[in-house]
Amino acid sequence: MPTEEEKGQQLSLAKGNRQAWLLFAAASFLVSVPVFVQAPLVRQLPWLSLLLTFAWVWWALRLLKRPVTHVWGDLLLGFSWSWLAGSIYWGWLRGEPYYHLPIEAIGLPFALWGLWRGWGRVGNLFYLGSLFGTVLTDVYFYITALIPHWRQVMQVEPALVAPIFHSALGQVQTPWGISWAVVLVGTLLLVGLWSLTKEQVCWWAFSGAVLSTILVDSLFWVAASLA
Repeated sequence: MPTEEEKGQQLSLAKGNRQAWLLFAAASFLVSVPVFVQAPLVRQLPWLSLLLTFAWVWWALRLLKRPVTHVWGDLLLGFSWSWLAGSIYWGWLRGEPYYHLPIEAIGLPFALWGLWRGWGRVGNLFYLGSLFGTVLTDVYFYITALIPHWRQVMQVEPALVAPIFHSALGQVQTPWGISWAVVLVGTLLLVGLWSLTKEQVCWWAFSGAVLSTILVDSLFWVAASLA
């Protein structure tokens, strides 16, 4: 029969596993779903999208004050960096692809500082996981020469993007494009699954952000195919 101490350890481990999976699911949600809300919002109301960043920060700080919701406030604070970067870039600078990564990395110094200080590990690792997925996606655009298509899509009306999407898909579906797509997905899977082997729940937030990049990229690919 297990002792009371062993029962307590088993209960703690089970609770930790539930929280880890919940963080993984929440991180995946925050990467894959809000982007489809923010995308049309920044085109019509970029200032509203930018101001919503303060709402996310306010909500995160309130959650951080309570021990029972601290981890969710931590995650939401990390998400606020991604939202801020998306608001700035897609709201005003979306016509220049080379500005994308510098803007998306706006929170990088703060995330690294927080990790160095041992503060906000869940939110900071979530942000770094999201940024890592963005970096790989943008690198794919550079390698496969899709940057001109990116610029064209941003310069025309939504009703006129279908021919541009079809031209871009033609480049993606070449041996060169397919090979690098395999490398991209393989790298995301390797890093994401490696993070799931970690015992700390903060790494599960990182993994959710990384692996959900595959879902987001796939959904955009499907949307382009159906355009």
